[in-house]
Amino acid sequence: MLAVVDILHPVEVRVLGALLEKDITTPEYYPLTLNSLQNACNQKSSRDPIVSYDEDTIVQALDLLRNKQLVLRISGAGHRVEKYAHRLGEKLNLGRRELALLCVLMLRGPQTVGELRGRTERMHDFTDLEEVERCLEMLERTEPEPLVARASRGRWMHLFGGSAEPANEPEAAPQLTARSGLEERVTALEREMEQLKQQFEGFRRQFE
Repeated sequence: MLAVVDILHPVEVRVLGALLEKDITTPEYYPLTLNSLQNACNQKSSRDPIVSYDEDTIVQALDLLRNKQLVLRISGAGHRVEKYAHRLGEKLNLGRRELALLCVLMLRGPQTVGELRGRTERMHDFTDLEEVERCLEMLERTEPEPLVARASRGRWMHLFGGSAEPANEPEAAPQLTARSGLEERVTALEREMEQLKQQFEGFRRQFE
């Protein structure tokens, strides 16, 4: 089994989770084009945190995931544009219910058992909370490394991006390092505001 713990960047997790979600919930539109995948990553519903990845960021994440054999690029006959598909179930030998739980954890962050049952309804109809917990415990015992772990406040988290947080410690705020252009836009606005202030001061001094 492929060991994936500690090797996925947060952007890779979001891209992989988005591919997985669309595979399960809208198979008629899957595999995804680059544009569709970007929209899936940046959508405002069923995502935590909300992100705004540009196309280059998505492409870089796809390249990394392809190198790890977790994503396929599909082109050629029957596909006018390149499309992308995940290989998570195949690489980790997981079924639909396990993939449904991982998908929600990858797209929404740590979740309680109740939240997971409610938010996986479109992907897998768990009988009860006990079935969800049994499935999580199985993923916790996965060899050679666990895929999920217990987090704070009775929640569970995936381990694709690193080791688990201590269960009795407050959850750290998620850190996104992907280039989204936000910092550049803020800097540009601050620079523009400073220029406007200087122009206003010059204008005001003319009447003093």
